[in-house]
Amino acid sequence: MTAAPEATPEPTIATLDVTGLLCPIPVLRTRRILDGMKPGEMLVVKASDPASVQDMPAFCKITGHTLRMARIEEKTYIFEIEKAATSPAEDLPVVPLRLSRH
Repeated sequence: MTAAPEATPEPTIATLDVTGLLCPIPVLRTRRILDGMKPGEMLVVKASDPASVQDMPAFCKITGHTLRMARIEEKTYIFEIEKAATSPAEDLPVVPLRLSRH
């Protein structure tokens, strides 16, 4: 008798509704929720601010999270974001700033 293949667990999916809120609040709340999630978990963000069309992809690029899907349903923008394994900032060395005085 062969064993049935193990089912891979579905990633946890959280939702965040930031409709009615304007920039920068949707991105700030998205970051707060993602900070509390585990790598690989998914966050579905619903926004109504037209600026989120540029803001969410830029946020994902800067932070290393993966924007899996973006779509529009009526007047709501929906973004599916996968939490990154590590933050790009965690991989960068800390270099002290040198300020010059004139």
